[in-house]
Amino acid sequence: MDKKICDGNHEHCPAKITPDYDRLYDLSEFFKVFGDSTRISIISVLHEGGEMCVCDIADTLGISQSAISHQLRILRTAALVKPRRDGKTIYYSLDDEHVSEIYEVGLQHILHKRGEIEL
Repeated sequence: MDKKICDGNHEHCPAKITPDYDRLYDLSEFFKVFGDSTRISIISVLHEGGEMCVCDIADTLGISQSAISHQLRILRTAALVKPRRDGKTIYYSLDDEHVSEIYEVGLQHILHKRGEIEL
């Protein structure tokens, strides 16, 4: 028999919260896209270098163009990067400022935990 440890009647506790599970699922799927080292490398390169074509991203990261194209397709589907066509060449950039902010905040957190920066 389970003993109930807490009756849930505490003044400091907020009112019952009902999570929006659909919204949380979408958020979880969004963050999964960031969970791949190749994709986060592409985001990093575009964050630092701005708009680039597939061949320049591939050269910068030392990864094949086909592998970069595959990951860019995933990033496009997740609305994290956007393409711009100029003749036969397609250039990619981060979709908007939110992507840069998410990348920067995540990186700041890692650097802070490593002791490389103070907040």
